[in-house]
Amino acid sequence: MSRVREILLLLVLVYLSIPAHSDIQDDVSVAIVVHPDTNVENLSLAQLRRIILAEQQFWSDDSRITVLVRAPGAYERDLVMNLLYRMDEAQFRKYWIAKMFRAEVPSGPKIVFSNNMALELVRAIPGSITFVNSAELDDTVKIVKIDGLGPDDEGYLLR
Repeated sequence: MSRVREILLLLVLVYLSIPAHSDIQDDVSVAIVVHPDTNVENLSLAQLRRIILAEQQFWSDDSRITVLVRAPGAYERDLVMNLLYRMDEAQFRKYWIAKMFRAEVPSGPKIVFSNNMALELVRAIPGSITFVNSAELDDTVKIVKIDGLGPDDEGYLLR
């Protein structure tokens, strides 16, 4: 019986040591941002999904879309993986490997390691799109509304 208790205690300790996103407030939203010169103000949720899945690879002005994705473990990535990609990490990797193998895309999304890096790259790469914590936004990037709603609006999906 003591061995069972030891195992249960170990499981509880492991569970408690796993980083959780519960320290992030429920009212934090993830903004979709694009390069300032990108000619887009609003996307439907379906359009956004097509873009991040590389089913749409060019903007209306024929400029290439570059998708910047946070590294695994980031709150923003977890939210987007669940709500937009609708995949877990293994499915995400398989999806992109298959797309590249079939030559449907020249490369997978670019991985960024922080919101700051995402903002710097979206400012630097014409046609790029990414998602960042809305609390870290500045006026050097363009925020894209989703179905007419911005990150501060009631009913915004990416929270």
